[in-house]
Amino acid sequence: MSDRPVILVVTAADEDAEEYRGYCLESVASHYDVVLISDAAPTWERSHVIDVEIADPHDQAALGAAGRALAERHDVAGVMTWTEWYVVPAARLARQLGRPTTAPEAVQGCRDKYVSRTLFARHGVPSASSVSVRTEAEAAAAAQQIGYPVVLKPAARAASMGVIKVDAPDGLPNAYAFAARTADDGVESSRVLVEEYLNGEEISVECVTYRGKTTVVAVTRKTVGLPPYFEEMAHCVDGADPLLTTVAPTATAALDALGVTNGISHVEMRLVDGRPRLIEVNARIGGDLIGHLVRLATGVDLARAAADIACGRAPDLTRTRSRAAAIRLIYPAHSGTLTARGLDTDVAHADWLERLRFQREPGDRIQLPPQGDIFSARIGFFITTGPTGDVATARSARVYRHLQVEVTREAR
Repeated sequence: MSDRPVILVVTAADEDAEEYRGYCLESVASHYDVVLISDAAPTWERSHVIDVEIADPHDQAALGAAGRALAERHDVAGVMTWTEWYVVPAARLARQLGRPTTAPEAVQGCRDKYVSRTLFARHGVPSASSVSVRTEAEAAAAAQQIGYPVVLKPAARAASMGVIKVDAPDGLPNAYAFAARTADDGVESSRVLVEEYLNGEEISVECVTYRGKTTVVAVTRKTVGLPPYFEEMAHCVDGADPLLTTVAPTATAALDALGVTNGISHVEMRLVDGRPRLIEVNARIGGDLIGHLVRLATGVDLARAAADIACGRAPDLTRTRSRAAAIRLIYPAHSGTLTARGLDTDVAHADWLERLRFQREPGDRIQLPPQGDIFSARIGFFITTGPTGDVATARSARVYRHLQVEVTREAR
């Protein structure tokens, strides 16, 4: 028998999970014995876990039964997840098992963007004007009240799904239909929000909270594209980013307002006239390998920190390096069929190209919004490193120029 602590991880069986969350499981499994609850039988995860229960995490009763079964077989010290859809069920499970967690009600407040906006306003955290609506007519009235341009979004989705900018009244009907269609797929809320458009650079702040005290670890600079949508095209983390001290107080205030007491948070905001304004708080490690970028840039392991906190242990947030890392997500210029993808040998073997992954094969259909989303449109990604953010980003641009990606438009 192992003498290592046992941690219960709630996650999704997803064909792209190994590429984007494999580093999390690998890190946690290097320090803990991992027992897993997933909605399907594990594949690549098998080598990292010691026991598994299959249950739909959206079904709280089934999740609870699976958690109790694992707790009967193992001395489970904590419960964690890095899957956005499961943050609330995982918090409820942790509470049921008597393990450390942010209150499920607070995690639900992170998931519901309207609740978040309400709490930000109540506690004086700079955010955006927001109105919750259920019909197109209500959306039009709210947009008129707030003033164009506005942003429409589902109240409880993730990854910019269903989020769209509207510049004038004539664009609102189609935009509302797009946001409402995505919102209807949600299990927590079908509401649509009409919000003030925050015109400024988009960033996220990667935070660690332990027993109510938050440490701001890193800033992620973002590139957002495919207007009028808000698809995230690239991220860069610089371990010496001077913006950290500017945005840390606002990120901390947002977490305090929501009642976040334990765990990793991915706090999204925009800088409007140089001042931070909150977009949303995600109560888990950032997606798109942001946690991996943070480790490359600072040495801080957010996945292990999340596991430590879930088990009631103080996380080690010692910064052991100060470099930079950038990820570029590969999207086509238009929808169609992928016919070729590759990289010129000029940069394929550069020591600063940390990894390159293609997720789609020639012959696959690639579909951009509004018909598709980030999952159907993304062809792959690559990560570059450097001594500074500028260098890592410049190297990313160089790799992008040497990509060979061909997508054939479909005949109409």
